Order: sequence, then structure tokens, then C-alpha cells
Amino acid sequence: MRFSIIIPVYNVEPYLRDCLASVLHQTYADWEAVCVNDGSTDRSGEILEEYAAKDPRFKVLEKPNGGLSSARNAGMDAAKGDYVLFLDSDDWLEPNALETVAKALNDEDMLCFSGRRYLEATLSFNPIDQLVEKVYNSGMEYYNENALLHRDFAFVCVVLRAYKRSFLINNGLSFREGIFHEDNLFTPKACFFAQKVKVINACLYDYRVRAHSITDGNQAKRLMDMMLVANELAAFFMEKQDLDRLIVNQAVTHHYQRVFADIPKNKKKEARRLCNWKLYRKVSRTKLRHRMNYLKNRLF
Repeated sequence: MRFSIIIPVYNVEPYLRDCLASVLHQTYADWEAVCVNDGSTDRSGEILEEYAAKDPRFKVLEKPNGGLSSARNAGMDAAKGDYVLFLDSDDWLEPNALETVAKALNDEDMLCFSGRRYLEATLSFNPIDQLVEKVYNSGMEYYNENALLHRDFAFVCVVLRAYKRSFLINNGLSFREGIFHEDNLFTPKACFFAQKVKVINACLYDYRVRAHSITDGNQAKRLMDMMLVANELAAFFMEKQDLDRLIVNQAVTHHYQRVFADIPKNKKKEARRLCNWKLYRKVSRTKLRHRMNYLKNRLF
């Protein structure tokens, strides 16, 4: 079984070697790392070439800057492995990550594992999310049991799963380009199409929370993109027949509510124009407080 590890890279020179070294030193040998240099202007490209010269399993793609989704999609197009994993270029994998996944897989569409956050400012790790090990015969059964659970890592994070590549291809799954919150859109759709999902309680991924990180000034754009995600998810699931939509409706309602709760006053009219009120009304029916919030946002 071969793994394709897709690594989008953009101006991560101080962190990239840690990321690539974690792949190079995996205890499982049958892998390729598809490294997509998304128009970096620092020395990230040189580091990628250094590792490609060191080990031919590192494949380097060069492309103009197009954002995270664009880089991930380019990596998916180039991948040749049986299963795909996503690794952000300032994060790293545990040494036994691929070996653990390979031993656990039994032809599932998705295999889900845990991770932990590394707080660079304090040189410490957050507690590990403990997962309940289980095999699901439906991706929506998996979604319904897990999507709204509180955890340190958001449920939608795509880096905490291995995906059968043929499953991604056959269902046309890719990342919406040009938006934030692409995982929020990708993961529920992947769960809808998945026929078999397995969860293992193993911490395999380390997420770096950078010291001195600050808001990038794109809060309004992020919230508008969250509205787009809410509209698209509501439209996607509303047209599906014979589907228990209770949990997905609640999750989508949370997206709408977050936008209206956090949007700056000078952007509220734009958010109201962007909102699909018909869909928002439909998904907010599951709880009284959701219906009340819908009415408040609609009328005021």
C-alpha cells in the first residue's frame, strides 16, 4: 500500500525542514511526498529541492501562488498512491504515522486519527483528543456521531484523515479555491459520499500554533466565506433524499449564526445580501433557539 502525502508550501522556510524530516523518517517506507510550492518568495523552494535530491520519494511541483486549496488540488492531481494524507508545511507527522495507518486500514474510504497542538510560545503540547475507535458503514453515521463533539481539533480538519484516492476521484472531491474555511466545505461532503469509515485512537499529527501569530486582517473575508460555505452546504444536503439531516442542519446553522454574531457593522448589509435566507430558514428548524436566532438575524 502506497501513501501520497500532499504538502502545500508557501513561505514556511523556518518550519519546512521539520515537516519534511518527519516524512523522511517514517517507519513505513512506501510513500511519496507531493510538495506543491505555491509561489513561495523565501527559501522554501530551495529546501524542497534539497530534500528531493536527498530522496526521490519527494516530488516537487512549482506553481504560481493560488492559495491552500489550489495547492492541495494540484497535489491531488499529481498523487499516485492508494491513500492520500494532507500535511501542512509548518506541521509534522509522528514517526509511526504511516505504519499505524497502514496496519489499521481495511479498504475504508476514510481512516480518522487524532492529533495534538504544539504551542510554540510555551514550547508545550495541548492535551490529545481521545477518539472512540469504531468502524462505520456510512460516512453520515460517522458524521452524525462526531461532528458536533467538542474537541481541541475541529472535526472538519482534513489533516486528521487518510483518504482512499479512488474514493476522492470517483466522487469528484476537491477543495473550493479562493476561500477560507475550505475544510468546512470538504469534510461534510466527503462524509456524505463515504461508504466505510474507521476511527482509531492514535495521535499521529502535530499542529504547530506559531508564536507571535496575529490576525491577518481578513476577518470580514473569512466570515463572508463562512456564509458561502453555509449556503453551499445547505443547498447540497437539502436536495438529498432519505437523509437524516438533524446534525448537518445544526452545524450549518452554527455557520450562519457565527457570521451574524461576528460580522463588523460596516459589513452586515453585505452579509445579509449574501445569505440565502430560504436555506437558512430550513436548516434552523431543528432547535427553538436556532429558529429565534434566524428570526432575529432576518428581521434586524
